[in-house]
Amino acid sequence: MKLTEKMTIRKSITLMMMTLLISIALVGCAATDAPPTTESDPPLEMVLFQPSSNCVACHQGMKDSLGNDVSIHTEWQSSVMANAARDPYYLASVRMETLESPQFADAIEEKCAICHAPMARFSNDANGESTFLFGAQAILAKEHPHYDLAVDGVSCAVCHQIPENPAGDFRHSGDLAINLDLSASERLIYGAFPIDEQNVMLMRTSSGFTAVQSEHIRESEVCATCHELYLNYIKEDSTLSSGDELFYEQTPYSEWLASSFVEKSSCQNCHMPTAEGAAPISNITPQNLYEPFARHTFTGGNVFMLNLFGEFSDELGFPGSIAALDQNIARTEELLQKETATLAVSAPEHQDDMLTFEVEIEVLTGHKFPTSFPSRRTWLHVTVSDAQGNMIFESGGYDETGEIFGNANDENPESYEPHYDLISSPDQVQIYEPIMKNESGGVTTYQMLATGYLKDNRLLPDGFDKQNPPPVSSVIGEAMQDPTFTGGSDALRYQVQTNGASGPFTVQVELLYQSVGYRWAKNVLETQSAEAQTFGRMLEQAGNPPALIASQTVQSQ
Repeated sequence: MKLTEKMTIRKSITLMMMTLLISIALVGCAATDAPPTTESDPPLEMVLFQPSSNCVACHQGMKDSLGNDVSIHTEWQSSVMANAARDPYYLASVRMETLESPQFADAIEEKCAICHAPMARFSNDANGESTFLFGAQAILAKEHPHYDLAVDGVSCAVCHQIPENPAGDFRHSGDLAINLDLSASERLIYGAFPIDEQNVMLMRTSSGFTAVQSEHIRESEVCATCHELYLNYIKEDSTLSSGDELFYEQTPYSEWLASSFVEKSSCQNCHMPTAEGAAPISNITPQNLYEPFARHTFTGGNVFMLNLFGEFSDELGFPGSIAALDQNIARTEELLQKETATLAVSAPEHQDDMLTFEVEIEVLTGHKFPTSFPSRRTWLHVTVSDAQGNMIFESGGYDETGEIFGNANDENPESYEPHYDLISSPDQVQIYEPIMKNESGGVTTYQMLATGYLKDNRLLPDGFDKQNPPPVSSVIGEAMQDPTFTGGSDALRYQVQTNGASGPFTVQVELLYQSVGYRWAKNVLETQSAEAQTFGRMLEQAGNPPALIASQTVQSQ
């Protein structure tokens, strides 16, 4: 027998064995992670999406060259991405919007499902069906045929089907550009690494999809499809805005484009950290190691929601292990404390019963901080104590409900705290946040009523020129006139009356962060919907304490 014939036979035997291994693994997976196959299930050729349970057999049990577990499915399952449709605050917020604007309820649910339950939404689209998040026909009802796809959130078959964009602009607002007219075998699953013919065949056998290499999957533009969101809004005459009448709800991609990070770091670099050394992309071919291997942790800043997933895991149907979730929480806290911002506090000067010091913040993120959904805020909590340890000044104090003392917006839904370059009173608080406005110029937390912002002094990434910002992401309010508020930093001065207290004085400064601000939570809870009651019960039990970003303590001479 010729050598080439032997090699062909050996390859065929190897392929048969690997296919058998996958089949065995998929049977085991079906028993634990996926619903059993029934005669009514469509053939692979007709499948638009596969749930993550279809991928787990091959993309699990993986370790990098240093022995660290980098299993794709395990790390993804504990992320907010995987649980995007389970998020109780998201569901309560969407319900609030539909109750406020019932005439647009169907459109609101359709739009919000694009990025939180995309596989179910697009599967409905392909069948000519509407997508509902609430009610008897909801995709989140267990009896719905696309329920498993819905609760899988932002899953493997979503991101890895987003095609390269040949156009000069970028896709946004849920424009995933996934072609719903292709059969499964024509549908491409994009990956960053080369894939040989055997593995292409194995992937097609197990999922119906065809795997191809494409570098575009590493690019930030893939993330912009959902993390750059422009919305039509409801006008005062109850009609929907059209054309260029848009509310720029979140714009981290545009902010990144306007920063110095565009030349040195992508979204994936920060939020999908690389493994320590090389790693396999499949447990079927563990000998094939690749570097850099992007771990599918999708680490962000929403430690509040991760904690809710842990505390109410059974009720929310959290799919991952608590051990993996705890690791994700630890990674999130580390990202917040090491890669977000730093503080520098000057030595306090005491003269004529006045203590003066400066606080400077250096921004480390590649977009505004906080970013994305406008419920998020960060602020300075500053205390001054005298020689006996008595606190003589506090700005930015808070309680377990998440309320900031002295914050005008937490006290009054129609007001808000301005941006400061000098703070001299306890009822002044430096809060970096977006404050939305409606068409009449009033404060609102209803996204469908928001036409823009009354205030946006969120901390700017390095390189961001506030005088020439992206058209979708300007600095708004007093921060525009603050010369110390620039790309990459902000500084402000504190003047504290000591009222005869004796020093040395101790100044403690904390930079704190909330994913869901007090007013945003309170407005949702006031709707008294079933979703709001569920979220409210969880919020009351868990509390809403802020996450610590940075802190520094200094003393006067």
